[in-house]
Amino acid sequence: MSEARWTNPSQPQTLQIAVFLLYAHAFFTVLHYMQNAEIYRRFLSPWGYFLVGMAVLGVLAARGIASEAKWAYPAGLAVALSPFIFRVLAYESVNALFDEDLINLMFEIALVALLIHPQSRDYQRIWFK
Repeated sequence: MSEARWTNPSQPQTLQIAVFLLYAHAFFTVLHYMQNAEIYRRFLSPWGYFLVGMAVLGVLAARGIASEAKWAYPAGLAVALSPFIFRVLAYESVNALFDEDLINLMFEIALVALLIHPQSRDYQRIWFK
């Protein structure tokens, strides 16, 4: 596929849902940053840049996965793992992984699970260019 796409209905269901979750993750990351912008500007400015960067990379990765670009799968996986990395680095504790609300944690785990699912991995290994 040479054309850039926002979604791709010909992909397996696991990748289609992962693309939608990557878009949603980017949207809610920007929303979180806007809601807490004063905190990130005053105390944690590198973390604010990290959040905005992950949101942008999330949209690019979702669009790349939908377009079947080879670089997009690892980028999507990095974005999916970024909330866990962010919490461990920002709060300097592994216990911070599970301090988030349960529904948010459920979607973060689902995104990682969808991307590492064998059906997703096999499809991207075979068809992504």
